[in-house]
Amino acid sequence: MLKVGLTGGIGAGKSEVSRLLVEHGAVLIDADRIAREVVAPGTPGLAAVVDAFGEDVLAADGGLDRPKLGSIVFADPEKLATLNAIVHPLVGARSRALEEAAPADAVVVHDVPLLAENGLAALYDLVIVVDARAETQLDRLVRLRGMSEEDARARMAAQASRDKRLAIADIVVDNDVPLDALERRVADVWADLVRRARTPEE
Repeated sequence: MLKVGLTGGIGAGKSEVSRLLVEHGAVLIDADRIAREVVAPGTPGLAAVVDAFGEDVLAADGGLDRPKLGSIVFADPEKLATLNAIVHPLVGARSRALEEAAPADAVVVHDVPLLAENGLAALYDLVIVVDARAETQLDRLVRLRGMSEEDARARMAAQASRDKRLAIADIVVDNDVPLDALERRVADVWADLVRRARTPEE
């Protein structure tokens, strides 16, 4: 099994890269998706979030109002740290269980937005960073996700710097390119990952 950490700044296009890797045959463990699952209605995770932030973070249907919670934590580093302390251990436990269930010869890609921020690079055999210029990230967040420029900049600022992410990269995927160029780059990366997975460590 080859354990790969995949990360990138918000709006860099990490989700597109993970989708392409899955098409090639990767087993994807998506930390964002798991983070939603562990705070679903009725879970201990959601109860802990409500204890920490109050019932104002609940939507009318009893689920988590993620935009409301996001507007609270991304403007306050201490509150963001409180949320992370609740969610990250739950995500870690679920991720380990999914990894253990994957085939022994799999290329397992862990899609982890906060890999650099939380110093997790050592958990993986290698780290892939999806990279894009800040101007590209901002444009995608405003134009494609409908964020205000202020909210987009706040979320970008809450993450690790571009330099910090690149410092932990074993492989960098440049996503300041058209989709067809990205697809070719990911195909090359996949071939490299398969080769590494089949080559015993010296």
